[in-house]
Amino acid sequence: MDITGTTRVFLILGDPVGQVRAPEVFNHLFRKHGVDAVLVPAQVAAAELPGFATAALKARNIEGLWVTIPHKTGVVAVLDRCDLLGRVASAVNAVRRNADGTLEGGLFDGVGFAKALDHFGIPVPGRRALLVGVGGGGVAIAASLAQRRIGELALFDPAPGRAADVAAQVRAAFPADVRAAANADPAGFDLVINASPLGLKPDDPLPFDVARLDAGAAVVDILMKKLPTPLLRACAVRGITAHPGFEMMVQQMPEYLSFFGFDTIARAVQADASDVRALMQPR
Repeated sequence: MDITGTTRVFLILGDPVGQVRAPEVFNHLFRKHGVDAVLVPAQVAAAELPGFATAALKARNIEGLWVTIPHKTGVVAVLDRCDLLGRVASAVNAVRRNADGTLEGGLFDGVGFAKALDHFGIPVPGRRALLVGVGGGGVAIAASLAQRRIGELALFDPAPGRAADVAAQVRAAFPADVRAAANADPAGFDLVINASPLGLKPDDPLPFDVARLDAGAAVVDILMKKLPTPLLRACAVRGITAHPGFEMMVQQMPEYLSFFGFDTIARAVQADASDVRALMQPR
């Protein structure tokens, strides 16, 4: 990739950034489509985030920010406005500088998840779902499922009061049946989602009891780690259909691209994401 004085620069902010996959994927797309742009990781501490983000976007050739853990919530403070899903979740994962100099944010985690369900052939309207874990990713997923007219959405989180607070946030924005669950029992649900960190460590328990899943239930584990996750392996033993989370990231790619004005690439990726999917496979 040639970097010149005309190259459009984008940054991905996180702490740490060693695990981020976005630069290899988006820079591949920029090269493939002949776009003079580059995405570069920047490790920024939480305390320095507001000042860094504001200052970076004063550079006229730095046009936007990708935002990853732990900055999706903290960066909201520097925005002039953000999209509806971002307002509901109080988090964004992209920031752009508009022509008038204002900073605008967008949240695509939940949109990517809902589109992944489309890819898996899992319809959302009318479905009964249990979402385990309502941290940043879980809130975004809850909001997008409510927007998609989910039939019933139960939220469970071990943090006291967290699920009830998120359910109230989502109900205030969308006319949906969203409630807190007393536990993570998956019985009676036809879609069960792990949006918790359980499974990242070798000694983690499963996020819920796989033996309690209904025979026809679908499971999605959004953990981004080498496959298969412990939950996926446990579901396979029972013959339960379970899907990995990396498709959620694949389906976000066109959303990011459109947000930053790369509409032609966005349409191409939406029509055929096979090379992106290959690049995004966990390793």
